[in-house]
Amino acid sequence: MGSDRKPVLIGWSLGGFYARVLAQRHPDKVAMVATMGTPFSGSRRANNAWRLYEFLADHSVDDPPLPDDPARKPPVYTIAFWSAIDGIVAPASARGRETERDEAIELSVRHFEMGCSRTAVRTVIETVNSRLERLEQ
Repeated sequence: MGSDRKPVLIGWSLGGFYARVLAQRHPDKVAMVATMGTPFSGSRRANNAWRLYEFLADHSVDDPPLPDDPARKPPVYTIAFWSAIDGIVAPASARGRETERDEAIELSVRHFEMGCSRTAVRTVIETVNSRLERLEQ
């Protein structure tokens, strides 16, 4: 059976870029965006993975092949999960500015634990569900 409910896009690290851009391009098809350790704000070099990205992507982080700006807030509710102890992404870059997201929530885990720590995953799921309920009222 199909559902008329719009999906919530949850993106971890680079996946958060894609989630934000998809919601920018198709806000009518997305309920919410949640990013986890995504360096969407400030310098694209505010992380410890940009050199690896450039090597694999074969282009500069400063000159991506698509014109989309992941720092631009999508016109849907947006939560940025970030960590002061991330280790890969600068906290300010993953938290974003107030104009770039609706809410920022700190997770007390390192970057690679965001998607596999029971506590972090539970926090993300409970937060997203809570905000969805509030938005649907």
